[in-house]
Amino acid sequence: MAGQMIEFQSNGGTAQGYLSLPESGHGPGVVVIQEWWGLVPHIKDVADRFAAAGFVALAPDLYHGDVARSPDEAGKMMMALNIAQTEKDLRGAVEYLLNQEATEGDGVGTVGFCMGGALSLYAASKNERVAACVVFYGIHPKVEPDFENLRAPVLGLFAEKDKSVPPEAVRALEEKARAHGKSIETHTYPGTDHAFFNDTRPEVYDADAAADAWRRTLEFFREHLGK
Repeated sequence: MAGQMIEFQSNGGTAQGYLSLPESGHGPGVVVIQEWWGLVPHIKDVADRFAAAGFVALAPDLYHGDVARSPDEAGKMMMALNIAQTEKDLRGAVEYLLNQEATEGDGVGTVGFCMGGALSLYAASKNERVAACVVFYGIHPKVEPDFENLRAPVLGLFAEKDKSVPPEAVRALEEKARAHGKSIETHTYPGTDHAFFNDTRPEVYDADAAADAWRRTLEFFREHLGK
């Protein structure tokens, strides 16, 4: 399964993203949101995996061509991200997917990792066309979801040993969402670290947790998007 880079409209301009289509040629749409590294091969591979599972997957390039080469650089790029513009890029990605003949349904899913996890929830809280939201260990100090306007159910997948998103932060997220009457389900994997899903980082990758998280993600999207 191989996708291609495409352009889509965003806030009067254009942005780019990696689009991967299922073998059937049609399916529910999913926006795949990058880690703080940028639109790197791992994120494109995740989009391809969604396509192999029957989804139309688009991974927008939120750094507009840049990628980080070190954690320090990645942190600086994440903090420099214009959140208002990023929300517009994500809105443009959602609209692009929904305007494709290949995309089935009236809403899409969002799924993100690390920085992208926070942005997945943020996009869902700002866009009523997001019908399901998955958060993998989401963190961004400048992103605060608009829980009042969140309509999509949320699945959160976290790591027990994550210093960026510790268990107490997960509990706080659950409490805040439920205080607003929102649907949220979370799973924290024992003994795992932040980025346990990233199979290009052997120092933190956990194959068992990643496989279970992938299974839960597909089941969640199939339940709420149809497939």
